[in-house]
Amino acid sequence: MADPGFTPTQLSARAAYLLRGNDLGTMTSAAPRLYPHMWSWDAAFVAVGLAPLSVERAVVELDTLLSAQWRNGMIPHIVFAEGVDGYFPGPDRWACTDLASAAPPGVRTSGITQPPVHAIAVQRILDHSRRHGRSTRAVAEEFLDRRWTDLVRWHRWLAESRDPTGVGRITLYHGWESGMDNSPRWDAAYSNVVPGPVPPYRRADTDVVADPSQRPSNAEYDRYLWLLEEMKQARYDDAGLVSAMSFAVEDVFVSAVFSLACDVLATIGEEHAAPKSDVRDLHEWSARFRNGVVATTDPRTGAARDHDLRTGRWIGTETLAMFAPLLCGGLGRDAERALLRTFEGPRFSGHPDLRFAVPPSTSPVSGDFRSREYWRGPVWPVMTWLFSWAFARRGWAERSRHLRAEGLRQASDGSFAEYYEPFTGEPLGSMQQSWTAAAVLDWLG
Repeated sequence: MADPGFTPTQLSARAAYLLRGNDLGTMTSAAPRLYPHMWSWDAAFVAVGLAPLSVERAVVELDTLLSAQWRNGMIPHIVFAEGVDGYFPGPDRWACTDLASAAPPGVRTSGITQPPVHAIAVQRILDHSRRHGRSTRAVAEEFLDRRWTDLVRWHRWLAESRDPTGVGRITLYHGWESGMDNSPRWDAAYSNVVPGPVPPYRRADTDVVADPSQRPSNAEYDRYLWLLEEMKQARYDDAGLVSAMSFAVEDVFVSAVFSLACDVLATIGEEHAAPKSDVRDLHEWSARFRNGVVATTDPRTGAARDHDLRTGRWIGTETLAMFAPLLCGGLGRDAERALLRTFEGPRFSGHPDLRFAVPPSTSPVSGDFRSREYWRGPVWPVMTWLFSWAFARRGWAERSRHLRAEGLRQASDGSFAEYYEPFTGEPLGSMQQSWTAAAVLDWLG
């Protein structure tokens, strides 16, 4: 008989202990060995997990991230911890302080962004603050008052700089900006990136995860780093990137997250008497990007597609991105039901060989599926959390509870892995991953 794993009480205590251990003072490392700095969307999910433990500490996490916001409004995908090495590419390789006029003073960051899930974290902080005394509520509300303008600037930058033609889809200039670095979604777009001379480098990730089957290849890294060189040549200028980059893709998943986040932030703004013009803009962006997502979908199946701006081709893959409309809504009833059947059926969460009934990053029946390789097949608990949260918000309570229950069963081994082999449940990638522990804490909170 299989080991039943840790009890909920034990699991919650282990998750809280992990976050304390990964705490660097004012930021939480995404994972102590593989990712020793602060990552943008990791930090948002970490704040979600910190909120039931300490609203005050959750606020510090987002404050640190927002303090690294660029002058143009971008939240960078990495905020580097001072005096911490062990990650490549590090701040010297990005050279943002030297090259980018919009880079923040006094803090070193990367020059790209990540999915805008931060409004969800703000909402969870406010939710938990209401369960405490007046002083805790005051901390959360003061944070919102102080950072409201920064949050709106972040959303405005995405809506304007990353959707300059107003189609309602976020343009990415690097697959890393999607958070799904080596997903099959990007294979065609990356195949058209021809690396020029890339300065010598030595990867750090393969020192921590020695099994090469779990990580992107060296050839993929050459392309990743060539795109970084293209950005540096453009000095990270928003207008310059439009023509300078070999990789330019409208990401339907990030666009759906953005639509959802705008709706969440608009609701927060209405409840807290934010400027009416900000709330109006947020509602408009939410609708525009929801429509932009739906415009990519197959009218019969509801499946969403990315769009390669360099080739003009649509990218249809059997990955989590096809379910983008389930996050933001907007599909007709029949198409939405069909998409839910795919999500819960044998091509994804209902595949009969899965160890746990949660969605793998790529369909197990796809030719692109690799059960151990990063975003090409493994299950990511943080994605299970996101869909569970979004389903609850959309009123699909039973579906949300099911994902939560299966996600907790998967996490009950206590490893808090970055991702898991979908058939065996083997923990893969980085262990002691902060956002995995955070998902568990929110589920159990």
